[in-house]
Amino acid sequence: MKTHFNPKNNPRVIVIQKLYSKFYNEDTNIDFPKHRFKKFIKDIVLGTIERDELILDQLHTKLGDEFVLENLDKVFQTILKAATYEFLYKPNTSINIIIKEYLNSSNFFLSDPQIKYLNALLDNIGKKLRTSDARIWIN
Repeated sequence: MKTHFNPKNNPRVIVIQKLYSKFYNEDTNIDFPKHRFKKFIKDIVLGTIERDELILDQLHTKLGDEFVLENLDKVFQTILKAATYEFLYKPNTSINIIIKEYLNSSNFFLSDPQIKYLNALLDNIGKKLRTSDARIWIN
């Protein structure tokens, strides 16, 4: 399931790198150099950082008490947080596209068994978040 494109051009790889550096080295100054998806990258990175507590709360609520995020690899945690932000705040992007993009990006950071687990978690979280949000908007 490895991809052959350049990770420097993949906006979600850049998102994961910037979030990882900010979450695990708080002294890091985040800069956004010129990139064709600069606005998208900046939105996801700053939005995920700003809403970190809400995202963690949603992950714990939707995945239950037996799921402990802190037991996962730090890169894995970062990918889950970024994808959850997109599920919550990017309703025009389909769940399948978000999952596919993060799985492709995770090839640069995770092993195959981890990617399969990530796929299952993202599918689970995406369905639970989007269906509960849809019900709120209908009522």
